[in-house]
Amino acid sequence: MTADDLSAPLGQKKRKKRFVFPVALPKAVAGLLGLFILTVVAWSSLVDDPFGGEPMAVVATKPPAPKTAKTAEAAAGAPASGESPSRYDGPAASQAAASAPPGGGNTINIIDGASGKTQQVVIPAAAGDKQAASIDQRHLEKTRHGNVPKIAEDGSRPSSIYARPLKLAPGKADAPRIAIVVGGLGISTAGTSEALAKLPAAVTFAFAPYGNDIDKLVSRARAAAHEILLQAPMEPFDYPDNDPGPQTLLTSLTAEQNVDRLQWLMSRFQGYVGIANYMGARFTSSEAALAPVLRETAKRGLIFFDDGTSPRSLAGQIAGGANIPFAKAEIVLDTVPTPVEIDRALGRLEMLARDRGTAVGIATALPAVIARIAEWSKKVEGRGFVLVPITAVAIKPKSS
Repeated sequence: MTADDLSAPLGQKKRKKRFVFPVALPKAVAGLLGLFILTVVAWSSLVDDPFGGEPMAVVATKPPAPKTAKTAEAAAGAPASGESPSRYDGPAASQAAASAPPGGGNTINIIDGASGKTQQVVIPAAAGDKQAASIDQRHLEKTRHGNVPKIAEDGSRPSSIYARPLKLAPGKADAPRIAIVVGGLGISTAGTSEALAKLPAAVTFAFAPYGNDIDKLVSRARAAAHEILLQAPMEPFDYPDNDPGPQTLLTSLTAEQNVDRLQWLMSRFQGYVGIANYMGARFTSSEAALAPVLRETAKRGLIFFDDGTSPRSLAGQIAGGANIPFAKAEIVLDTVPTPVEIDRALGRLEMLARDRGTAVGIATALPAVIARIAEWSKKVEGRGFVLVPITAVAIKPKSS
């Protein structure tokens, strides 16, 4: 027993002192952080490394050899002399050759959102499109917005010049006619390409005026023999909460302002047979707003197509009184955009055509809608109907 043990109080032992850091922990962390920052600054100022330490590889290059007849042949894809014509260049080269569309066209991959399946669609080359879908300069008038359609000096109209010729098979002259308009095209290149790949030429395409490369897409559609409509945005009842887009025709504007906006819309692309409303429940229910627009449509030699979504629309009455070529959709095919309901709507369209002799349906360019219309169109003529473009069912004006 030590002296300390004798002097310590009974039942208590002397505790050892706890180790204390000479510097507080927060101060130590701050110091380390400052040291790290100083290191980074020093490195960036002293070391010449523009990639910041990113991994890189150095490859030796040399100038390309001058072209000879042999290398020109190889570049063109022809076998060089003394070389086997069935030479295999590896999987990448053979796959590229197999996937290249003939005639220099474009290949677009379309992904089905429901099943995830990928489909390749080949779009014809633009050069052929321009030749097949040329614009008649006689039917263009220059405005401050650009060229808009007009009736030519010889009296010919764009609605006739750009109409698809109606060729009926023997015995089909009196068959019930069905016209289908697919709208909302031009905004999505993939959706437009899918419609071009799957839908028959007799289906009329309605393009919105806002898409990228709208001229090229319209040209391709016309080259594939589709009739074209221009969708003009018009004021709905819940505007501006529901805004159709720039240059919307409004009931609050004057007739001159709406006609000016219509000419802006008309100048976005050419080659269409008529104007179609996009939305516009309020605008088409106002005679004061709609009548000047329909008169301008008639003045330009175009038809007017009512999408049939508003029961208050006065388009039919105004068009009849002004002798404007007019057509109206009677059935919206994608009110419920499911395959079963779309098929039922197509069935109702057939019944209406059998009763009246003609029927018009409208749908948006949704993948499910395009697929069902494409499938239906393969069999409809076998049931005694004729699928026709919109000009074939439009009410023509009386001759004056």
